[in-house]
Amino acid sequence: MTATFERAIERREFIGLSAGALAAAASGCRPRSPAGSRRSTLIIAVGDNERELVAVDGELLKNLVFLPLLTTNEDGELEGRLAERWEHSPDSRDWTFHLRRNIRWHDGVPVTAHDVKFTLELLSHPDVTEVAPHDVESVTVLDDATVRVRFGSWTASGSFTSGYEIILPEHLLVHLDRKRYAQWDFWIRPVGNGPYRFGHYVLKTMMRLDANPDYYRGRPRIEHVVLKFTRGAAMAELLSGNVDILFGAVPGHSASGPSWRAYYGIYGRQLNGILWNSARPQLRESNVRRALTLAINRRELARVLNLPDSFPILDGPFSIGQVRRGELPEPLPYDPEQARALFDAAGWRQRGGSGTRERDGQLFRLMLRVGNEPASSQAAVYVQEALRRVGVGMEIETRGSGVLMPGRVRDGQFDALMTVVPAAPWVLKAWFGADSPLGYRNAEVATLLERLPLVSDPAEQDEIYLQLTRIFRTDAPATFLSPRVTTTFANRRVRGLSGPWRVDPIRFIDELWLEDRSG
Repeated sequence: MTATFERAIERREFIGLSAGALAAAASGCRPRSPAGSRRSTLIIAVGDNERELVAVDGELLKNLVFLPLLTTNEDGELEGRLAERWEHSPDSRDWTFHLRRNIRWHDGVPVTAHDVKFTLELLSHPDVTEVAPHDVESVTVLDDATVRVRFGSWTASGSFTSGYEIILPEHLLVHLDRKRYAQWDFWIRPVGNGPYRFGHYVLKTMMRLDANPDYYRGRPRIEHVVLKFTRGAAMAELLSGNVDILFGAVPGHSASGPSWRAYYGIYGRQLNGILWNSARPQLRESNVRRALTLAINRRELARVLNLPDSFPILDGPFSIGQVRRGELPEPLPYDPEQARALFDAAGWRQRGGSGTRERDGQLFRLMLRVGNEPASSQAAVYVQEALRRVGVGMEIETRGSGVLMPGRVRDGQFDALMTVVPAAPWVLKAWFGADSPLGYRNAEVATLLERLPLVSDPAEQDEIYLQLTRIFRTDAPATFLSPRVTTTFANRRVRGLSGPWRVDPIRFIDELWLEDRSG
């Protein structure tokens, strides 16, 4: 599973605004829409690999063409899609889904519980190497509209109960070669059961989807959705008015423009942060690591990155429920004077003309490994300057994001890593557990991280996150800079989006509409 997560991080594209993009935008070039009238057509900028739209990441076609069993609404509550009703065991491992009986695949074949069984077994099969294997212990079809699923843990059930996994048509896929899963022609001419159905495809150029008149929630208000393959020029296409939506980008542009605006959302339960190698001589003491956090104005950094002031500053892992309810502990403040005092107390003092602290003849210098995304580089430069002001020297080493993973840093030959830390139990354990590659050792933390995946009650999970955060505030094995943020850039004629919980235009596609702004 770790390897799959690392591949996913390596695949993710981060979008920067280059001089070339600005020039293209300024040219005002507007080619004819590939789908006819723009008044009834939403054009979405997408990447380069058509077949990965569903087969691997599934972030684009998933909720356009297919229905998940359940999803979460903007209030964070479970809401039925393919499933009309459901119940689960107290440990959230056993789920029974009661399917809607009036849903058909776009070719007219009824959707049944056999499709659910087929999909879960397909995505758990070792031949399907493009996706992480799903921890499904058994799938039992009780009748055509009822299926019982036993997952290996409550965390394993999460993707199938939160809208992250779609159900596929058994009758069209059962005879295909599973080893060629990502190469199936099905992914570029999909037959689904959701709000839009396949209309037209032009190789390396676009895919058009048309509103499904038989969609169980009613025909969507937007008649056509075009996925336009922008080949690295997505922002230029947005600024030129050639696409309406660019989403999944990292922040870093102004919040609005004359014809578009940005919507910011919290990306799952992930944190951008700096992980300190506690085995390094200058980082062994928790007071020193805490001083490094106190020296960084994290709220100001968030503004530098164009993040809203409403987004929280955190010192440890969290649940989305805690953010929604405002139940997060007060973070460590920005306090450079206290940071200087802690450095002094630990024997790291500023002497001589260099301004860099030293102890026993050793200068306090660090090497920070950073991923190659523009926002990470910008954050690293900000942190470098903040630490310089308190007498800590820092150099920046840019690496590919995929190398900044627990399995890639076991040699310990680093001072600090700027990376993304998901709150998934197995990731937290990999970074901060008993065998931490950061040299961090805390028996209480290790015990909590062993217990976390066994706990299914949300309130109990939240309590573990609170305990971890309290310990992290003292031990400071990491400095968490901000929650990971996703941005949707949308033309102002696109209505129905809002932040921070309603920024995904795909998940809420059947609730969006277009406003004619020509007049």
